Parts: sequence; C-alpha cells; structure tokens
Amino acid sequence: MAELSNRKTGIVAFVLLYLAYCISYIDRAAISLALAQIGKDFNLQAADLGIVISAFFLGYAAMQVPGGWLSDRFGSKYVVIVTIVMWSLFTSFTSLAWSLTSLIAIRFVFGIAEGGFPPASIRAIAELFKKDSRPKMSALLLSSNYAGSMVAPLIMAPLIVWLGWRHAFNAIGIAGIVFAVIYFVFVPHLARIGVGPVTAKPRAPMRELMKNPLLWQLMVVWFGLSCVNKGLDSWMPLYLLQQRGLDLKTVGVVAPIPFVMATFATAIGGWVMTTFFAEREKYLLIGSSALTGIFLYAMYKAETITALIVYQSVVYFFKSFVLASVVALPTKLLRDDQIGSGIGMVNLGGQSAGFVAPAIMGFIVTGTGSFDAAFVFLVAMTAMSVVVAATINTAQPRFAPKPA
Repeated sequence: MAELSNRKTGIVAFVLLYLAYCISYIDRAAISLALAQIGKDFNLQAADLGIVISAFFLGYAAMQVPGGWLSDRFGSKYVVIVTIVMWSLFTSFTSLAWSLTSLIAIRFVFGIAEGGFPPASIRAIAELFKKDSRPKMSALLLSSNYAGSMVAPLIMAPLIVWLGWRHAFNAIGIAGIVFAVIYFVFVPHLARIGVGPVTAKPRAPMRELMKNPLLWQLMVVWFGLSCVNKGLDSWMPLYLLQQRGLDLKTVGVVAPIPFVMATFATAIGGWVMTTFFAEREKYLLIGSSALTGIFLYAMYKAETITALIVYQSVVYFFKSFVLASVVALPTKLLRDDQIGSGIGMVNLGGQSAGFVAPAIMGFIVTGTGSFDAAFVFLVAMTAMSVVVAATINTAQPRFAPKPA
C-alpha cells in the first residue's frame, strides 16, 4: 500500500515538474517573440536586444551551482516553489521596464530567480526514482524544455498581438504564481519517499566535484551545443521576421515545429543512451554534435521556408540527444548527495552559452547587417563540442565510491 501511494505521489510530482518546466520556457521565450515590439518601443538595435536576452542567461547561469547545492541540502520542494514564484514575479515586472537599462536589470534578476529550478528538478527525480531509472526519467523531464518552447509561440504570439507585449508578460506571470500554489498543495516533501533525509550535513563538497574531469568535459560539450540551442531560440523569430519576410502570426505557427522533434529526441535520449551506448556514451555525443553542425549549415543555406524548417527540425532532433546525455550521465554515475550540485555544474556550461551566444550573434548581425556570420559562429561551436566529446571516457569509474 505504501509503495502504491509513493508511486502515485511520484507520478503527480513528475507531471507537475514537467508542467513547471513548460511554464519556465514559455516565460523565457516570451522575450524573443516580443523583441520586434520592444525594439521599436525603445528604439533598440540588434546588439542592444542581444544584451537583453543575454542578461537573463547571465543570472540564470550564475544560479545553477548554488541552486543545486540548496536542493541537495534542503530537498527539492522548497527550491522549486521559491524559484517558480520569483521567476513569475519578474516575468510580470518585465512589463514595467521603461528603458534599456531597466529591461536588462529586470531580465538579469529574472534569470537568477529561475536559475535554481533545473538542478532542483533533477534532484527531485533522484528523490522520486531508483538509480537505474533516473537517466530515462531525467531525459523525459527535460523533453518539457522543448514542449514548452513549442507551445510558447502558440500562446505568446496571440497574446502579444491582442494585448501588447506588456500585458502579455503580466498574464503569464500571474499564471506562474497560481501554479506555484498548486505545486505547494499537491507535492509533499519528496525526501520522505526517495533517497532519504537531505537535511544532514552534505557529504559531497564542491571541491570533490570540481576535480572531476568528466563533469568539465560535459560542461564544455553542452556549452557548444547550447550556443546553437540558445542562439536559435533567441534569434530565429527575428530572423524569420526580418531576413525571411514572415509576419508575427506566421512565425507563431512555424516556429514551434522544430520543437516537436526536440521534444521526442529528448524524451527518448536517456533510453537510447542506456540501451545502446552504455559505457560508450561519448559516441552518442560525438555523432549527435557532428550531425547538428551539418544540418545547421544546411538550414542556413536553405532557399525556401519549408526546407529551412525541415533542416531546423533535424538540428533540434540531434542537439536534443546531447542535452539528454549530458544530464542523464551524472544521474547514472553520481552519488545521491551529489546529483543536484553535479547537474548544476554541467548546466552552468549550457546556460553560460545562453549569455554568450545571443550577445555575440547580436553584435555580428549589427556589424554585418545579416545573419550569415552568426550561423557560421554556431557551426563552429558544434565542431568544438565534437572535439571535446572525443576526449571523454565513461568506461572507467570517475566518481567517488558511495560512502560507507
């Protein structure tokens, strides 16, 4: 009976975590869809808009490791709830921006507010599921990233058209606060049903993780692919509007299509890794990174919108296998008390790319007047990931043994 109750609680918690991730991606994607209107209202250039986008990811990246440590120390529930409430508040505060400086400051704090959620959510998976199930369930949870990105244009584009960008941000901010209340009511403190108490003294100091070469390698691999991820997520709506001549309603329809492939690839990524690439995970990383670069170049060269969307969908498919693998591997190899901090460390690399890539692309577009060199930069980042992935060795134990 207790096992059945735990299973039911686990399912409810997983579903709510999945929805929370979707909401977080809707909230962060809103700025990309509103860039055209914001740029017009504040008279901003592409470089300015790139800084606005990057400000979020600077705060977001900075909070990855602290968020993981807090979830390891106190359990995932309270970190998850606080992050949802705070990022929802600052989503609404975006509507109050009156200048470029205020917009950058609000988006930076918004990034800090949301930054603790990813490591806390993976820590929740460790509290919910046994060790052999965690890679698959972690990857399945992360498919919500792309499900949220897929839904975001369908929700935000009409809201921006109907309400204007300021009221659209208010609407989704309020929705997030309501969801935080739902999570608080329906999800118990997960440490009771999973890995045990988390209020004891932490057994995995950060210096132990910092000395682990595999975590650094995964961080760099995910940084390279995240440049593609964050760069395309941030700039594709404006690219389609300005370079390809589409209107906002059409962008709202075609922009979500590649995220269907990404959602599917991430959902099965953990299963593919553990089933076909056990002890050989680096080959999945190498192949997926290389194919991402190849199809990214084909997307950039596409002459029609149809071909562009098809190639972009393939790009998102293969880059999503990299995301699934770099998150699933630590849940497979790390001790229970290391998972939140370890995921935070790996994700620091990915989210740092969110600060770097949009800003670099913004300056490139402003300096050259086109997106051509910006796409070359993204292809170069995939090549870097291939090179680093080739140095990975997961066949040997890399982590400290379980404590006695």
